[in-house]
Amino acid sequence: MLAKPGSARPAKGARPFALVEAGAGGLRVVAANGPARSQGVEPGLTLSDACARVPGLTSEPIDRASDRAAHNALAHWMTRYSPLVSPMDEEGHLGIWLETTGCDHLFGGEAAMAEDISGRLTGFGFRHGLAFASTPGAAAALALSGASPAPIASEDSLHDTLAGLPVATLRLSPDTCQLLRRFGLTRIGQLYGIDRKALARRFASRDAADAVLLRLDQALGLRHEALATLRPAPDYSARLECPEPLLHLDGVRAGLETLMERLTGDLGAHGCGARGFRLKAFRSDGTLAQVQVRAARPVRKPAHALRLFEEELDAIDPGFGIDLLMLEAERVDGMEAGAPALSAALAGGDVDETELAALADRISARLGQGSVQVIAPNESHVPERAETREAYGGTLPDWPAPCPSNPHRPLSLFARPEPIDVLAEVPDGPPLN
Repeated sequence: MLAKPGSARPAKGARPFALVEAGAGGLRVVAANGPARSQGVEPGLTLSDACARVPGLTSEPIDRASDRAAHNALAHWMTRYSPLVSPMDEEGHLGIWLETTGCDHLFGGEAAMAEDISGRLTGFGFRHGLAFASTPGAAAALALSGASPAPIASEDSLHDTLAGLPVATLRLSPDTCQLLRRFGLTRIGQLYGIDRKALARRFASRDAADAVLLRLDQALGLRHEALATLRPAPDYSARLECPEPLLHLDGVRAGLETLMERLTGDLGAHGCGARGFRLKAFRSDGTLAQVQVRAARPVRKPAHALRLFEEELDAIDPGFGIDLLMLEAERVDGMEAGAPALSAALAGGDVDETELAALADRISARLGQGSVQVIAPNESHVPERAETREAYGGTLPDWPAPCPSNPHRPLSLFARPEPIDVLAEVPDGPPLN
C-alpha cells in the first residue's frame, strides 16, 4: 500500500499563497495552496509570472529540511499499521509505502484499513491518496492518480488497472513526461505495445529511456523494486569518531574494545544484557560495512562479547579508511542480578547453564548460527517422534518424568526396523522366556 500525503487543506478565506525555490531563471513556484491554484498558479512557474497572474500572491522560501523531517515523522507514525514502512521521495513525489501483508486483517480488511488511515490523515490536515497493489510501483501510480475510495489492484488486474493512468504516475521526471507527451504517449497503457528498442531510440539519452522502462517494469512486477524500510533506533548503542581514518583491522579491533566497554557498561547499569551485537563501520567514501553476532543468552561481559567477533571482523574491509564506528545492542533483555555459582554443584544442578551458553556461543561464532542443537521432548505416541532437534536457545529443555501408565518406552531405536522371530513351545503358544 502507498499513502501519499499532500499539502495541508487551506482554511476558509485563505489568501493565495505559494512556496518558492531558487532555480534556473530565478525563483520558481514549487507548491501553491487552493486559492492560488484556482487562479492559474502551478508548480514550475517563475515567481514573476505567478505574481502577474495573481497580483496579491504572497510567497515564502520552501524549507526542504523541515519538510523531510515532517515526512520522516509521519512515516514513523505509520508503523502503527505495519512494521515495514518505507518513505518515498522521488521526482517531487512524496509518499509512504506500507507492506500490509498479514496486517490488514487486524483492521478489518484493506478497505477498513484505508478508511482508518484516511480519517486520521484528514484530521491532521493532509490531502492524500491511498491505494493497495501487489507491487510498490503500482501502488504509487494508483495513489498518485488520486482515485477515491482507495483502489485495490490484484496481481492479475495490474495491466488493466494501470492502463488508463497518466504516465506521470510512474514517478518520472517532468522532462521525461513532457517528452512522452510530445510523442503522444500520455497513458501507461500506450507503453505496453511499443517496441522497447524503438522507444529507446526516441530519447536522446539512453538513461531517460531506461528510466521509463524500469518504472514500467517495476509497476507491472516484471522487475523487483527494493524498498529501504525504516529501522527503529536501537535502545542501546555507542559510537566512536575516528580522528584519522582507520586503514587496518587492528584499529577496528581497538575501537571495538572501547565501544564494547561503553555499551556493556550501559547495559549493566540498567540490569540488561543483549543477545546480539551489530558493529557498523562507516567508510570515508560513504559506504558501510557491518557484521552481526548473536548469543544464546543475554550477555554483558565485554570479554565474552568480544570473543564472538573474533571470527567476524575479517569481513570488514577498511577500504579508503573508516571515519566512524558504531556498536548496537540487539534483542536486549533483563538479566538476573547476583554472583555466579562457584560450581555446577553449588548452583543446584549438574550443569552450569551460564558456562554452557558461553561455550555454545563460541562454537556458533566459529561454525555458524544454528550449529549447536539440543534434543527436546515432543509429545507423540510414536517412539520415533518422541524427540526433536532444535537450536540451542540458552537453556536446556525440561524432560518430563516417565508416564506411570506407560513406563516401558524403548531406551534406543534402530535406524531401520528389523524383524524379530518369536519362539514358542507349541504353535500359537506363549513365547519362551
